[in-house]
Amino acid sequence: MTNNPVLSNKGGRTNPYAPHLTGTLSQEASAQVADLIAGRATNPYASANEDALRRDKHDRDRDTVLRPAYVRDVEKILHMPAYNRLNGKTQVFSFRENDDLTRRGLHVQLVARVARDIGYALGLNLDLIEAIGLGHDIGHTPFGHAGERFLNDVFHERTGRWFFHNVQSVRVLDVLYGRNVSIQTLDGVICHNGEFERQVLRTSGLGDVASYDSMVKDCWDRGNQAISRLAPMTLEGCVVRVSDIIAYVGKDRQDAIRAGIATEDTFDDGLGGAYNAWALKAFVADVVEHSVGKPRIAMSEEAFSEMRRAKRENYLKIYGASEVNGEFDKGMGELFASLYHTVLDDLKKGREESPVFRHHIRYVDQWLGHYGHSYDWQSDLDLTVIDYISSMTDDYFMAIAEHLFPGSKRLFPRREHF
Repeated sequence: MTNNPVLSNKGGRTNPYAPHLTGTLSQEASAQVADLIAGRATNPYASANEDALRRDKHDRDRDTVLRPAYVRDVEKILHMPAYNRLNGKTQVFSFRENDDLTRRGLHVQLVARVARDIGYALGLNLDLIEAIGLGHDIGHTPFGHAGERFLNDVFHERTGRWFFHNVQSVRVLDVLYGRNVSIQTLDGVICHNGEFERQVLRTSGLGDVASYDSMVKDCWDRGNQAISRLAPMTLEGCVVRVSDIIAYVGKDRQDAIRAGIATEDTFDDGLGGAYNAWALKAFVADVVEHSVGKPRIAMSEEAFSEMRRAKRENYLKIYGASEVNGEFDKGMGELFASLYHTVLDDLKKGREESPVFRHHIRYVDQWLGHYGHSYDWQSDLDLTVIDYISSMTDDYFMAIAEHLFPGSKRLFPRREHF
């Protein structure tokens, strides 16, 4: 473990950019929430377990008292190997020997926790919220958004299609592991993209498998043009979408301070690492205040403005900082492309001794065999390459890169514990 200085405790201070966000509910909203929690009222807009849509109506997926629809989705996701690999994938900071920095496996849990807090107060389906939250990044690349960008560059150049982690996440859940996850969960996952924040989130009205499939294809074909317009079909999906930002906007600051990229005095609001505690309290209460009893999820103008301001500051002082960008030598993009083309060549020539066959195709095919499916890897070799590379942990990517391209080791600046 790496010892870190204790973050200063400024959690009780006011944010000067949002002085009216106190983290408390009005008397009216508090009474509404109390009625929902006590069961004196129900939310007519909550998703019912019996309405869950699945591609296949297997007996093994039949709802029971102990395992209703979305509990099953949660358990399906937790037991996927792809979920376990999130612990080995970068959230923001790569190449740092610090066990306290957030990995993507923790991030999805934090999102699910924030979303459950909001959903509990609003009387929504907490199991659906948890399933979407835990599954929303399951298709993410190694090395965070930098890896996503590198992989998209080569994929788009070759195919004209677009790679985005939210779209790959539903491919992992729906295709690669064949677990018959509900359309409501899949829809919440593909619509989660926190790069497109909105003050008011309304449901899309999507209600059948064919419409969902058309939406997914549109995202592969048109990229951001389609993704930026996505809206979840459920209020639970809307809650996860806003919770994604709430969960990372302050946590990334804490990690930046731990990593030495920033200090307690770096950020304009003066809260330092305690911004995380402030954000969790203030934003959650604001969302509940402006959403309880309504058929949409909303924030106040003050809260939405502050969320956008904080995100912009994070981009300027964390994500865009020279040291973070400097973690990725310009050769990293070329390395992703070289790996892509090498794997593609192995597939075209049927080199069954290569890692893509031994570590990916056979493994996925064996997994799918338990559910009566097989991996259709030959019909779209570029997608198979995407499946393989995006599934890698940071360490596996570095290992295969050094195995195939020995000179690539120079691109991986490892920082030791001591």
